[in-house]
Amino acid sequence: MKRTGYADLPLHFGKAPPWLFELMTKLAREISLVIIENFGPEELLRKLSDPAWFQAFGCALGFDWHSSGLTTTTLGALKEGLKGAEKETGIFIAGGKGKTSRKTPEEIENFCQRYSIALPTMAYSLSPNPLIYASKMAAKVDNTALQDGYQLYHHVFIFTKSGMWAVVQQGMNPDIHYARRYHWLSEGVKNFVNEPHKGIICDQRGKPLNMVAEESETARKASTELSHEKPEKLIAELKKVKALTLPKTHEVLVAEINPDYLYHSFLKGYEKNPKNFEELLSTEGVGPKAIRALALLSDLIFKAKPSFRDPAKYSFAHGGKDGHPFPVDRVTYETSINVLHDALNKAKIGHTDKMRAFERLKTFIE
Repeated sequence: MKRTGYADLPLHFGKAPPWLFELMTKLAREISLVIIENFGPEELLRKLSDPAWFQAFGCALGFDWHSSGLTTTTLGALKEGLKGAEKETGIFIAGGKGKTSRKTPEEIENFCQRYSIALPTMAYSLSPNPLIYASKMAAKVDNTALQDGYQLYHHVFIFTKSGMWAVVQQGMNPDIHYARRYHWLSEGVKNFVNEPHKGIICDQRGKPLNMVAEESETARKASTELSHEKPEKLIAELKKVKALTLPKTHEVLVAEINPDYLYHSFLKGYEKNPKNFEELLSTEGVGPKAIRALALLSDLIFKAKPSFRDPAKYSFAHGGKDGHPFPVDRVTYETSINVLHDALNKAKIGHTDKMRAFERLKTFIE
């Protein structure tokens, strides 16, 4: 599985000016069409799933380089820009911010029916619609299996007719006034619960419960075994733990777990009788507190210590909208849109000189 990364961004409020968002929509469309025309729709997914490329893409559109709004506004502009061009581009975009994110499964289903998309057979899917399953599991992993303090509020699922998909989603931590962006890509997928990160961007690091780390394999197995026990037994064990005085260095804080509130979560797992941790995680009703409690019991009973390694690897710095490194130049912005649009139209009728010129620019920036 390749979750290609995530980014930590300070929370910014407000909206892009209407005139700027309109331009962002047009430029996002033209950049996407150039990529699709030259490299195919799958390459656009690969680029969007690269957190560094995505950050640069948002900056090119003129938004804040280090703001949480870059994610929501860039994806909003991209979705709006390619809306109605699904048949031409082979790109389908579902989801969004807040309530819109919860409509993702419905949007995926509608696209599949409207465009007669044959659902691919995927070994990792436990659902008749593997695209919907992938969308739900990407969110479940980042909200439940990786407990880093960020609550998801934005989820976008992008896919092609071939069944390739990408996820860009963002969580909020109001206590530290930061947001964290997570990127996923379906290429090479095997499962959702073992070291899904590739490239990771962030400025804020902590010690989250990381049940998808390689080091958590024994904890995942132990948690699955524990889920087969009757809820009453698990709750009794947790109450014993509550009565103990554990070392201050114990990472899974007992104070954060209330056994009396976990009965129904444990019952869901017990009734499903999961074969592995992914099945346990995919169980409706099994949330962060249940996974945290099972991780604690796995550690205490089986000595199966979970990982507390934050998967962040490097940080970023670009330019952007609020006058950094310079204000948006509207004339130049519109010129860029027109140049890309003109180059794309000429490329379609065989005049590829400008497109080759764009390709040669790589030699100056790499």
